[in-house]
Amino acid sequence: MKLQGNIVDIKNKRIFKGEVTFESGKILSIEEKQHGVENYILPGFVDAHIHIESSMLVPSEFARLAVTHGTVATVSDPHEIANVLGVKGVKFMIENGKKTPFKFNFGAPSCVPATTFESAGAVIDSDAIKTLLENPDIKYLAEMMNYPGVLFDDAEVLKKIAWAKQYNKPVDGHAPGLRGNDVTKYIHSGISTDHECFTHDEALEKLQKGMKILIREGSAAKNFEALIGLASEHFENMMFCSDDKHPDDLILDHINKLCARAVAKGVDVFKVLEMACINPVKHYNLEVGLLQVGDAADCIVIKDLINFKTLQTYISGVLVFDNGMSLIKPVSFENLNNFSCNKKKISDFRIESSAEKIRVIEALEGQLVTNELIEDALIVNGNLVSSIEKDILKMTVVNRYKNQTPAMAFIKNFGLKEGAIASSVGHDSHNIIAVGVSDEAICKAVNLLIENKGGICVVSNSEEKIVSLPVAGIMSDKDGYTIGKQYAELDTMAKHLGSKLNAPFMSLSFMALLVIPSLKLSDKGLFNGTDFKFTSLTLDN
Repeated sequence: MKLQGNIVDIKNKRIFKGEVTFESGKILSIEEKQHGVENYILPGFVDAHIHIESSMLVPSEFARLAVTHGTVATVSDPHEIANVLGVKGVKFMIENGKKTPFKFNFGAPSCVPATTFESAGAVIDSDAIKTLLENPDIKYLAEMMNYPGVLFDDAEVLKKIAWAKQYNKPVDGHAPGLRGNDVTKYIHSGISTDHECFTHDEALEKLQKGMKILIREGSAAKNFEALIGLASEHFENMMFCSDDKHPDDLILDHINKLCARAVAKGVDVFKVLEMACINPVKHYNLEVGLLQVGDAADCIVIKDLINFKTLQTYISGVLVFDNGMSLIKPVSFENLNNFSCNKKKISDFRIESSAEKIRVIEALEGQLVTNELIEDALIVNGNLVSSIEKDILKMTVVNRYKNQTPAMAFIKNFGLKEGAIASSVGHDSHNIIAVGVSDEAICKAVNLLIENKGGICVVSNSEEKIVSLPVAGIMSDKDGYTIGKQYAELDTMAKHLGSKLNAPFMSLSFMALLVIPSLKLSDKGLFNGTDFKFTSLTLDN
């Protein structure tokens, strides 16, 4: 096989007309030519940190979409399915991904459950981590979200990190807002990356102390604008990632869009491509080609170095995307799940109180972090209720693994004027999470998910819509374009009901993520993520 075009030599920072020859999946030669077509040939893009499950697609279906944007590999943390199904879920992701040419690189989920302050469907302890890390299919220890465990020398946390060191596999970090002596200790424990920086100064400090920083731009958390200014000077220690990418967004673009935005900001194209194509491969020791003789033929043909529109994608010499069409075929798989709770009653969502003040979670657009607000309570017939006028809505987290009384809280900035939205994608334990204007609407939405054993849904006064997620309650068994369309319809319906959030379902899914400050809700109660302890919904009169 021969490819002609402008060859982008990232290593030597040059572009030349040439021809790439590959055979049996490997690059045999790269030769300069006097003439050639005007397209550009470069290594494929790598998403340096993503949870495939967040696309609501199994790996084989994710791959079919990702290659259309020139992505040939991912560094993937399967902790979403692991929180539901444990090691069995991790093995499902690996085996399903192997049925495609796409190069998935899975890590051993370090925090299952993420904390002891919520109910998950499984536990992966240090012994299980050892077994996973022995597997050559496991490339790294995935994000250590339990940073308090690192700082306070938790024995189980340190054992997991020690096993990664023994098997010479990198350890990913997760330390939003961690600064000073705390982040120094976190890094010295052996943790090498962070994708949670949301300010320039935080990222700069971590870079200066030896961390690799990932610029994250996903469907909910968007840190590109805050961090891209560091790329020109620190590109050798930076990468691009999505973290969480919903299906409708994945249909539109992937890492290619971040390259285009970075170049438009004036960052040198070779620096951008080093972040997008080279650095993840080297840091994680991936078996992904870098457009060098002898490498796997993992390369892409793009139209230009401005918009990075992909024309063709090759993985190990196999053409997997051409002329607008993904050539990766659908594969069959078994639907695994773990869903064991009964339908709820409207009274289960009642909050009897006479409190004048309540703690309210403030959701922030484009961020996973939240604020804690103190607001006036609205009480009707002795029940704390949503205030549509003030946009302070009732929220619940319902344990989906056993029958338990729903946990209740209030949240601001979801904006609903009618109905409710709910999801069984609730990071990281994936209990049911819902927000609505009334107990009745919340109950209807929660029960719709229980009936379907997982999904995302919207209910209004006259209509209800659901996208079922039968694979672990977090992924679909359908193709990406179908799910992308159905998800977009739900997103539109939620916005018609009043939500002003860019991605209301993605934002909702993180409101139970206790390891991100400052105020969140687990199935066990309202949680202060700064102090790492439970707190009360109501304030003393």
